[in-house]
Amino acid sequence: MLEGCRYRSQPNCRGNRRGPHGFLPNHQRLARGRSSAGKTARQGRAIAERSGALGDYPTQSAIDHARLLLNQFGGLKGIDEASTGEISTVKGIGPAKVAQLKACLEIAKRIGSQKWQAGQPLHCAEDVYRHFRENLAGEKREQFYVVLLNNKNRKIREVKISEGSLTASLVHPREVYNPVIRESAAGVIFVHNHPSGDPAPSPEDIDITKRLKEVGDVMGVRVLDHVVIGHDRYFSFNEKGML
Repeated sequence: MLEGCRYRSQPNCRGNRRGPHGFLPNHQRLARGRSSAGKTARQGRAIAERSGALGDYPTQSAIDHARLLLNQFGGLKGIDEASTGEISTVKGIGPAKVAQLKACLEIAKRIGSQKWQAGQPLHCAEDVYRHFRENLAGEKREQFYVVLLNNKNRKIREVKISEGSLTASLVHPREVYNPVIRESAAGVIFVHNHPSGDPAPSPEDIDITKRLKEVGDVMGVRVLDHVVIGHDRYFSFNEKGML
């Protein structure tokens, strides 16, 4: 953990806590306000909770159907990728309901992928995850980014360094720190994705992070984190005390 670094967990940043699909009544969900944490998941559930029960199956609540959909397709990503015919095989979910579901998932994706503007503050790894998840979670090749920050942990810009399997030859300190020098950045965060969906760091990830951190220490540039993006979850070197 870096001393004097504002990049730390905040009340709305609780790392990888993606609990089982916990549902709330509409009035409780609305009472939570406009909190952005977990927004996409809550919006997806809100679609399924649109009414207390589905007309053709009054004994099954919308929450029951939401749980069934999430379990059958492995989460919101699976629902989003499933065809209309596949979703329609679920009892009580007809073409009209599928159309509503798909439309609202698209809205949720667009909200989740809103641009992280220069000058916006950065508080924790989940902020990084929210910004990169839609663009990187579905990529078939690994992509490595460096996020440049000023001394108040506000974004200057993000730079794509490489695409392909992470190796020392692709992610060389010279290529990573060139934009840092040009922009006079005070801090950096490294970000890359795992196409497998499992964000657990590989030995290569750990080795590269160590090397880049050592170079940053020599240059006087704070390495705040390395965030690995998976499917619906992430891994933070900072949160795990590995920096």
